Amino acid sequence: MSNSVLQLIPDAIDRFGMRVHAVGRDQWNDATPCTEWTVRDLVNHLVGEHLWVPHLLAGETMAQVGDRYDGDMVGADPVRAWDEAAKRSLAAWKGADLSGTAQFSFGEAPLTMYADQILVDLTVHEWDLARGCGRSEALDPAAVAHGLAYARANAERMADLGIIAAPVAADGTDPAVQLLSLLGRTV
Repeated sequence: MSNSVLQLIPDAIDRFGMRVHAVGRDQWNDATPCTEWTVRDLVNHLVGEHLWVPHLLAGETMAQVGDRYDGDMVGADPVRAWDEAAKRSLAAWKGADLSGTAQFSFGEAPLTMYADQILVDLTVHEWDLARGCGRSEALDPAAVAHGLAYARANAERMADLGIIAAPVAADGTDPAVQLLSLLGRTV
């Protein structure tokens, strides 16, 4: 599974980046399916997540990184902030060794789980961003399939930790709809 997710993450980063570059000047304050986040807030979240990647993959602890990625990470130029964070993240994922563990806010976990979470985060937030901006909501089938397998095994635990919203009933058998529904989105 780790080789598969390592192959999927770079394309997922690129796809999210294309969505960021498509945000219109007047859309940064628009709502997203993440009810507490505007488009800008959503991009800020992903920027922060991807600034953390090199540190966690290098074995640094949360205490070592501290609060440097809290708050507003996008400033006046969310697109540039995303591009810089994505570049750092991509460099860290290339050739990453996922055999170890890292410390997260919820405790110690395998780096393979971290990679799965990053892929799910990118894929679901790609949809959130598309919906918030009124763009095509189509998602990559391979990323959806991988994310759905992970979500089926972990959605309840993630909801209990407050990482995601509680699952909602899904209409139909479309894998993307099932993934989004498991992660609390009404499609």
